[in-house]
Amino acid sequence: MRALMLALLMVGAAQADEVHIDIKGFMFDPQPLEIAIGTTVTWINHDPIPHTVAETSHLFRSAALDTDERFSWTFKDPGTYQYFCTVHPQMVGTIHVVQR
Repeated sequence: MRALMLALLMVGAAQADEVHIDIKGFMFDPQPLEIAIGTTVTWINHDPIPHTVAETSHLFRSAALDTDERFSWTFKDPGTYQYFCTVHPQMVGTIHVVQR
């Protein structure tokens, strides 16, 4: 029993954080965003028209997201990541990934 409890604690500690970025009103919210290494970011489109999420150096790119669709990416390396909507390039965002 003790080994099982220890294993469950280790699994819980290994789970990374998850944060959401809302896409609404032709904006990404919150902006900018600071997260720890290993965090999964999920973008959720709340607008009535499609949007995408594309990192400027081609690290990731979503398909077109219709209303209430989601796209997730886990950030494994520290740094600053710029992204935008390929359909509406004026929509931009920044994520700062830091070691905590």
